[in-house]
Order: sequence, then C-alpha cells, then structure tokens
Amino acid sequence: MGTSLLALLGSATPPGRLRRALEEALARARARDELDAELIDLGELQVSFAGGRDPAELDDDTATVIAAVEDANVVLLATPIYRGSMAAALKNVLDLLPVPALQGKVVALAAMGASDHHFLGADRHLRDVLSFFGALVTPVSVYLSGADFDTSSGAPSERAAQALDELIVGALSLAEALAIVTDVDGGAVRLGPSPLAARAIRR
Repeated sequence: MGTSLLALLGSATPPGRLRRALEEALARARARDELDAELIDLGELQVSFAGGRDPAELDDDTATVIAAVEDANVVLLATPIYRGSMAAALKNVLDLLPVPALQGKVVALAAMGASDHHFLGADRHLRDVLSFFGALVTPVSVYLSGADFDTSSGAPSERAAQALDELIVGALSLAEALAIVTDVDGGAVRLGPSPLAARAIRR
C-alpha cells in the first residue's frame, strides 16, 4: 500500500487562493509520485463543535473528517490566519480528533495571511497543539501572503508553488524513511514515549 496524503484546509469561507494553491500542489504531487492525495476543505462541510459526543452519532460530516485524518499516512494542515492564529474551524477539528489519529504521524503546516506580520502565529500554535498528539511535525512550514499570488488571476507565484512542492516532498520523504526503519525485533521504531495525552485513552 502506497503513501497517502491528506490536505486539511481549515477554512470557513468560499474557496480562495490558498485552496487553489493546495489543489495545484496536490495535482503536481499526484503526477510526480503517483500519490493518493485528497483535499478536504472545511468550508464545504458541516462539522460539529467538539463536545464529547460520539462522532458516529452525529448527523453531519464530523465522522468522515476524523476518519480521513486517521487513514492518511501524512497530513498537511493548512489555514488562513485569523487574529494571528489558526482558523477556528481547524482548531475545532483538532479538538475532535482522538490522540491516535495523529500520534507518530508526519504533519506538515501551511498558512496564509494578508501580510508577513503574523507568519509565526499559526505555526507556533499548531505546533503546541500537535505536541499534545505526539505528531511528527516537519521542521519548516510554508507561509503565503497576498504577494505570493497574481493579483488578476489569483494564481500562486512560482515561489509559492515551489515552497508547497518542497513541503510535500519533505513530509512524504520523512514518512517513507520512518516506514522502512525497524527495530531489532522487526517492529517499527518508536521515537520516544507515548504522549501524556495517550494515557487517558479508553481501551
């Protein structure tokens, strides 16, 4: 079974420039690597607020989104910047996810803001949340601004496209490297202990 990539866009508005940049980057990745790649735009779905309810009992898209994250080998979290941080739609999904959905999984980050002033906001906050899961976040993320897109067509610039391509290639390479590394008993190598949050998982 090959590597699968899920790009989860934490948007609450109609498709825009970040959505287009992600779609084009995933298309290039599919053509280059014969990759199973999917884009989920939260702006097109109905996801319940996190509140402790069983997602299977909800009559909306919550369970579908959670299952997509659980099934992916690599996850790309992308978000527009709101108030110097990630969009609430994305944070809500992270609040809904069980710890095993991201534990030990390679996660890449991309964000877009009106200017470069808040480029570390979402990155820092997402890394804090992902440490709760014990996710393996790539060292460098991608930040885009309005200057990275053509003002008339909305197309991403060559620099923006290249940055997203390099982000995806790096995340996939890390996941593939981890997949082939085994310990002396033939099992997958664990990169340290389970996250503290895993102790609360009901078995």
